[in-house]
Amino acid sequence: MKNKTCFFFATLLVITVNSFSQPLTQVKKLAAADSIRLVEIFKDLHQNPELGFMEVRTSGIIAKELKALGYEVMTGIGKTGVVGILKNGDGPVVMYRADMDCNSVKEITGLPYSSTKTMKKDDGTEVPVMHACGHDAHVTWLLGVAKIMATLKNDWKGTLVMLAQPAEEPLTGAKAMVNDSMYNKGVPVPDYLFGLHTTPIATGSIKNGSGERAAGSDQLDVTFYGIGGHGSTPELTKDPVVMACNAVMQYQTIISRSIAAQDVAVLTVGAIHSGGDNNVIPASAVVKLNLRWFNDRIRTVLLDGIKRINEGIAVSNGLSKENYPSILMKGSVYPQVNEPALAAKVNKALANIIAPEKIITNTPPIMGSEDFNHLVLGNNKTVCDYVWVGTARPDLYAKALAEGKTAPFYNHNGNYQVDLAAIPLGTEIGVTALLELFRK
Repeated sequence: MKNKTCFFFATLLVITVNSFSQPLTQVKKLAAADSIRLVEIFKDLHQNPELGFMEVRTSGIIAKELKALGYEVMTGIGKTGVVGILKNGDGPVVMYRADMDCNSVKEITGLPYSSTKTMKKDDGTEVPVMHACGHDAHVTWLLGVAKIMATLKNDWKGTLVMLAQPAEEPLTGAKAMVNDSMYNKGVPVPDYLFGLHTTPIATGSIKNGSGERAAGSDQLDVTFYGIGGHGSTPELTKDPVVMACNAVMQYQTIISRSIAAQDVAVLTVGAIHSGGDNNVIPASAVVKLNLRWFNDRIRTVLLDGIKRINEGIAVSNGLSKENYPSILMKGSVYPQVNEPALAAKVNKALANIIAPEKIITNTPPIMGSEDFNHLVLGNNKTVCDYVWVGTARPDLYAKALAEGKTAPFYNHNGNYQVDLAAIPLGTEIGVTALLELFRK
């Protein structure tokens, strides 16, 4: 009797493993069969990047593809956001998110499908644009995943929500979609929120750790007000350029002298805008800052320190209170957190298609930021997992390591690129994870 019982459970185990491995074999075949189409989509998106809230062409492509696959499609959410819903019986609601926007960076990769585009920003300035953070791959993966999930409807039950989000780079797109009442307009609240992001480690590797994975962030503009005048008579002016330069240097003392060495924070000045002529002292100067932090206490130290330095500079320049510097708060996000049990569940499934040693779980959180979690922030129902997918050609990555570098190129740089072999693999990773999330 004991032997029969053991045989029964062994047979049951084989059936269970095979029931999951069979769809995965099909996923690999489907991803490979669709790879030529997906690579062409990727190249097209790469050559036609669009800045945040301007992703009209990109969102149009996504909406058209999802409708053709049988998804119920909603457009114009948060201006350019797109949602496709595929209802497939009783089961969990899983939301798959991809961001669409590009960076105002000039491409220098030399690839035959490089971006040569320029766009006008909200302030009227014309800038070169490129996908320097892999969002073109994210959109391509979304379309590949959507197609395979529709093909494999017999292998899962529940509701799949494919969400294409605008304006991740300014950290405002997720909030825009939520504030546009998407959940009141028919988008179901997910049980699971899942997404993928490119990272310049070797193709075939992923990073998917637990807990905090990315920092909180604030984007803010500080405007210094002065009295403009002729460059030959600075004594008759109050020079906001000097004030701005003084502030840039003082801001760094917040990090070095107001925050404990054991704590973590970053304060970056990304731009100073002022004036236009050599011999004119302008009336104002704008300093654009970016902050990174992991808790509200450190965030408060940063913001209070910036305000204190601004006002100190105003006082030292004899400005009246109404001419003190102003602060414009723009994008702001909290740290991105992976739910431990969900990350472990996804990693276990991905070990069927990726070598276990290539699934990296023990890395510290990055100082980069994401608004991914803000799609469900404050919602106690949803748990999240965000996976970083290696998209650097293995030979380039190995060469970089041999040269003492950590990667062959970095996000937001004009030389950032995505290995074309990572396009079908990312699709396979996305589908494998979703099938696991739909499993009971």
